[in-house]
Amino acid sequence: MDTRIRRLGTFDLDIVEANPIVFKGKLYLMEYVRNRNDDDTWECGDQSYFQFLDMSDMKTVSAPFGHGLHMGCAFVKDDHIVVTCVEGWGKGRFYQLESDDMVTWTEPRVILENPAWEGYNTSVCEADGRYVMVFELGAPLDIVKEPFTMFFAESKDLKNWKLIEGALFGQDIYTGAPMLRYHNGFFYFFHLEGSYEEGFVTIVARSKGLRNWEWGKRPVMERSRDDREILPRAAQKFNQEQLMKIASAVNINVSDLDMIDFNGKLRMCYSWGNQRGVEFLSLAEADCTEEQFCESFFN
Repeated sequence: MDTRIRRLGTFDLDIVEANPIVFKGKLYLMEYVRNRNDDDTWECGDQSYFQFLDMSDMKTVSAPFGHGLHMGCAFVKDDHIVVTCVEGWGKGRFYQLESDDMVTWTEPRVILENPAWEGYNTSVCEADGRYVMVFELGAPLDIVKEPFTMFFAESKDLKNWKLIEGALFGQDIYTGAPMLRYHNGFFYFFHLEGSYEEGFVTIVARSKGLRNWEWGKRPVMERSRDDREILPRAAQKFNQEQLMKIASAVNINVSDLDMIDFNGKLRMCYSWGNQRGVEFLSLAEADCTEEQFCESFFN
């Protein structure tokens, strides 16, 4: 077992939220593609969508779906894909879409809502016969206090969700980019910490009841010069201008880590860049299981 992260290289530009899944025995990556403005900046808009890539060659294998929805995260159970997402950056409704084939998708269905909420990212895990979702809020300030704060909901059927009263994380600190996992009685919550002055890193905390948290003994992932390396199987997709952008970009951040076990390795994706819109997507891996990786930060 080796829980050290091995960075494999950058394979996409202007993508932040993405997560790997195993579906019908193959490894895929779901990307959230943002709305592009005329000045080549990115924002929350009605042209945004989701898509899947085959991680063997990093080529797109699905038609765009979830048009106008944002910050999607995919979860698979028994070859059934569930995507949780938000109506828009800072909006009060969270939605769910479902598919058995990556082609036909259910109509987006509201699963959680509150007009006072300012919602962002989600992440789902399975935990002892139930499903638990973390969702990120930037307001209202009477419950968020220090944006962003994470709240939790649970479901017994992966369809109907109920808020877990009293379960939260990060009221008194900056936190973002959530990833939730569960192993051996513990929830492991991976998230972003830092500032634009000091830079951002990914760290982890764990809890048995989603109320009292224990911090990991070291950072999970920090920025590195290796982030700029190009993933060999994706090299042909970049033109010279894009390669120069990767080589010269400001890098103060490693965020939006996500991961899954596949063929004896822990497969990971993460975003790096300036945390202000100039951002890139990279792959990494470790020679261990997800369970071993999570527990290693507390040994």
